[in-house]
Amino acid sequence: MTVTSEVVPERAPARLARTRPFLWSVKRELWENRAIYLAAPIAAGVVILGALFGHTVTHGDVVMQPHGDRPWMMPAGLPYVFAAVVIVIASCIAGVFYCLAALNAERRDRSVLFWKSLPVSDLTTVLAKAAVPAVIMPAVALATIIVTSLVMLGLDLGFAAARGQSLPDILGRPPLAQIWLDLAYGFVLLSLWWAPVWSWLLLVSAWSKRMTFLWAVAPPLAISVFEQMAFRTHYAWDVLKARLTHGLELGFSTPPSGDSIALPWPDPLPFLASPGLWIGLALAAAFLAGAIWLRRRREPI
Repeated sequence: MTVTSEVVPERAPARLARTRPFLWSVKRELWENRAIYLAAPIAAGVVILGALFGHTVTHGDVVMQPHGDRPWMMPAGLPYVFAAVVIVIASCIAGVFYCLAALNAERRDRSVLFWKSLPVSDLTTVLAKAAVPAVIMPAVALATIIVTSLVMLGLDLGFAAARGQSLPDILGRPPLAQIWLDLAYGFVLLSLWWAPVWSWLLLVSAWSKRMTFLWAVAPPLAISVFEQMAFRTHYAWDVLKARLTHGLELGFSTPPSGDSIALPWPDPLPFLASPGLWIGLALAAAFLAGAIWLRRRREPI
C-alpha cells in the first residue's frame, strides 16, 4: 500500500485577510490617540454648559434669553447650527494635530521598529492613518452633534415648561432632521475636498524630524508671499483659500425662497464637476504615495 503525501501550499494572504490588518490598524490609532474620539465630546460639553447656564429657550421662530431687560432674538435653529460648527472646528483642529504626529511620533519614540516587525504593510498603515481624519473623526463628530442637539432640545423643552410655554411649538421648530442630513452630506464633501490637506500633513509627518506644524505651513505660505512680492499676484493664496473654504460652497445651493436664514440645499453636481475636486484627489494620492515611501525608507529619529 502506497501512501502519498500532498503538499498543501501556504495561504498566507488568506490568513492575513482573516486578521483584517486594516481594521486593526485603525483600532490601533483609536487606542493610541484619544483626541480622535474626545475632541468632539469635549467641545459638545462646553456648548451644553453654555446653553445650560445661559438658560436658552426656544419659542416660535426665536430664541429668548430670560435674563436682562430685552430678550435676545435669533432664528430657532441657529443655536443647533452654532453647536455643530463648534464641534466641527474642534474635530478639525484635532485632525490637524493628529496627522502631524501620526507618522512622526512613532519615529521619535522608535515604536515604528516594533510596528514594522508585524505583518502589516506600510500601505495599510498609512491608509489606516489617513482614514482617521477622513472617515473616523467625521463620523464621531456627526454622532456627537446628534446627541448634543437632542440634549439641547431637552433643555429647551425643560426651560419652556418652567416658563409655561407651548411645548409642541418648540418641539417642531428646530429643523434637526434637515440639519443632521445636511451635516452628514457636508462631512462627505469635506472628506473629499480636504483629502489633499490631510495627505499633505501625513507626508510632512513622515518626512520631518521635528517642528512638523512649521514644515506643514511654511512652504505654502512662503510660495504665496514670494508670488505676491515678485509678481504682485495672489493665485497661490487663492488656491489655498479655495481648498480650505470652497468645498461646501460647491456642494450646496441657496434655497429658491431667497431666505438667508433657511438652510442650504444639497447640490452635488457642481461639486462633482469641479476640476478642483479631482485635482485635489490626485494630489492626495501623490502625497499618500510619498508618505508610504518615506515610512518604508526613513529611519527612526
